[in-house]
Amino acid sequence: MEGNTSKLQQIESNDKRPQFGNRILSNSDNVFQHNAWDNVTWNEEQQNLAQQKVNENSTIILSEQKIEEYECEADKYWDKFYGIHENKFFKDRHWLFTEFPELAAVTVKQNITQPLRTISESTDQDDKRTHIKILDLPSNNGNQILEIGCGVGNTVFPILLYNTDPNLFVYCCDFSAKAIDILKQNSAYDTSRCKAFILDITQERWETPFEPGSLDIIVLIFVLSAIHPDKMQHVIQQVHKYLKQGGLVLFRDYGRYDLAQLRFKKGSCLAENFYARGDGTRVYFFTQEEVRTLFKTCGFTEEQNLVDRRLQVNRGKQLKMYRVWIQGKYRK
Repeated sequence: MEGNTSKLQQIESNDKRPQFGNRILSNSDNVFQHNAWDNVTWNEEQQNLAQQKVNENSTIILSEQKIEEYECEADKYWDKFYGIHENKFFKDRHWLFTEFPELAAVTVKQNITQPLRTISESTDQDDKRTHIKILDLPSNNGNQILEIGCGVGNTVFPILLYNTDPNLFVYCCDFSAKAIDILKQNSAYDTSRCKAFILDITQERWETPFEPGSLDIIVLIFVLSAIHPDKMQHVIQQVHKYLKQGGLVLFRDYGRYDLAQLRFKKGSCLAENFYARGDGTRVYFFTQEEVRTLFKTCGFTEEQNLVDRRLQVNRGKQLKMYRVWIQGKYRK
């Protein structure tokens, strides 16, 4: 890990995340040596092929009636999702503190023998250990944190576990009542440090247990993509309203041409780059410029906006899977 800490501490404003360990693919012959590679470069042919697949799966737009159904019953689809999967679908996001060290108030010293896996929530088959490094960076007095779209707590519980700031209080909300119920049943749910509540962030007025201008950090991880693009601007305006001056938004979501977008079949498209999954939940795929425009239009200052391109492989089946995420940090 020598030399990696200084790289992780840099504030990135370009398209490339800091490199880590030896997960940089320099020889295509070694692609199946590990289960994931960082900062993968796409050539023009791959970019064009991805655009072609998106054009193909977007040729059929669902009916207005079906689009309205997905909009009006979005909470029911997510309730059904969590009713089926409960807390077994998503893994806890222990990579949070590498990508967003602002969430950590203290340093945890560990003997790190292998490079950190910053994004992938899986491990190599021959190494089942999980390495977590919390950087010794200032938390900007971020003791009032809100996670929007918290699901069953896969972000909240790692924060409560590793951030030992005695002044920390984490609010978390989701518009799925089922998700909030599952979260509250978790033994790690500590009401002295955390409060979970139901909130539909697309509504004009938010009913919250905190006042406008009171939050230090708001976390938006794979949540904005789940709502209709026409309502995204309103959500970011509300986020701006409830942050303190100088407060920070930590953002991560699906990027354009991610594997998930390319896998959609005809008849799943709701609007441009916006799709309905088989279970009724919805997903949008962003570009960097779209994210930048959303936040800067609402008065935020951009501190980070990058594309995280990863190559994940299935060594058993010899499959290559290209993931694309957009990550950003925006200051009020």
